[in-house]
Amino acid sequence: MKRMILLLTCAFTVFTAGAQQDTLKYRISLKDKAATEYSLDRPEEFLSPKAIERRSKQHLPIDSTDLPVCRKYVDEIRRQGVNVVVTGKWDNFVTVSCNDTALIGRILSLPFVRMAEKVWTAPKGPSFSERRDSLVNRPTVYRDSIYGAAITQIQMSRGDKLHQAGFRGQGMTIAVIDAGYHNVDSITAMQNIRILGVKDFVNPAADIYAESSHGLSVLSCIGMNRPNVMIGTAPEASFWLLRSEDEYSEHLVEQDYWAAAVEFADSVGVDVINTSLGYYSFDDPSKNYRFRDLDGHYSLMSRQASRVADKGMILVCSAGNSGQGSWKKITPPGDADNVLTVGAIDKKALLAPFSSIGNTADGRVKPDVMAVGLGADVIRTDGNQGRANGTSFSSPIMCGMVTCLWQACPTLTAKEVIELVRRSGDHADFPDNIYGYGVPDMWKAYQEYQATASR
Repeated sequence: MKRMILLLTCAFTVFTAGAQQDTLKYRISLKDKAATEYSLDRPEEFLSPKAIERRSKQHLPIDSTDLPVCRKYVDEIRRQGVNVVVTGKWDNFVTVSCNDTALIGRILSLPFVRMAEKVWTAPKGPSFSERRDSLVNRPTVYRDSIYGAAITQIQMSRGDKLHQAGFRGQGMTIAVIDAGYHNVDSITAMQNIRILGVKDFVNPAADIYAESSHGLSVLSCIGMNRPNVMIGTAPEASFWLLRSEDEYSEHLVEQDYWAAAVEFADSVGVDVINTSLGYYSFDDPSKNYRFRDLDGHYSLMSRQASRVADKGMILVCSAGNSGQGSWKKITPPGDADNVLTVGAIDKKALLAPFSSIGNTADGRVKPDVMAVGLGADVIRTDGNQGRANGTSFSSPIMCGMVTCLWQACPTLTAKEVIELVRRSGDHADFPDNIYGYGVPDMWKAYQEYQATASR
């Protein structure tokens, strides 16, 4: 157990000392990992067995991005008088908090520092929630369907056929990265969801089950397992619930939290990640993205997302809800390489008008696929069913089905599963910037895999 704790500490770092009173946060980008105490020849010293096994199974190299941020560099940065908030090894950065910008000038003079960028200014008003919504816990029982009202949102992609064949997410681990999971621990209908653990990267001292209800609804689309009430798209998977979204302000630092959460997911052996988050405008307008920035690499979040499949995991993310606004486009990390970006349709397969469109700045098809996000069935904070709108819900609905498909196709790599899902879409022959490859047929994808495997 002590060795596993050490491994996880190497994979990500979260520090809280003094962070609450600090008013500024900066991302310190580093030049290298030259002072590392680790070696790529000894990955067991900085990667968990599950992370190593996943890479080995998919013939993926362990490279310098897997090495932890150099402890010597982190210690030297801290000695300048700042507090370390998170570190990110894939992009090689340290996020710090302080009250004095002069400290950042001192950090910039260190020989191993490449640049510094302000990513957060303390907002006025509350920074966490202590209030819980009242529970009713009297969900509607549907005698005609074990899925309840949620039957349509899985049938549209024939994910229910995977369930009938025995693929319901058993043995698969999903990380949900969101804004909070209000009352998930108290709602009777959610008590049999297999939650392995929780972690809050925004405010480790907060109650993750008292924060936003957004993650509750997202989780319900995947993990609900109450026959005749609601069955999600991967009801027998296991879950890590992670928080990276700070609903009290909109700053770049949320991408730092998200990057740390993804690396944590890697370290604990996650297979599939769902994130129903996206960013293009911020409290500091000078940080707003431009259309030309949607190249999969401009934002930290997109760079991080583009590496997920290279680590053997699948990232499923929401396309965004800007289709009717002036922005219209997908939101990072939806522009990333080798991820499944999900747009929204209604239960008649008609486009949800708010669903963000592509393509990326470098011409890649986005969104990738579509799922129900207009009138999606979810669980509410009072424990009853409800309807919700947004690509925030089309993403987890798709995520659960992708998880079950991968369970059914265990010899495929993450990138191969992504391509298989795209090929099964009803627009696959003529993908466009509105529907992408269309609504996938998961049963068709599974049959294609079986036919190929039997040759």
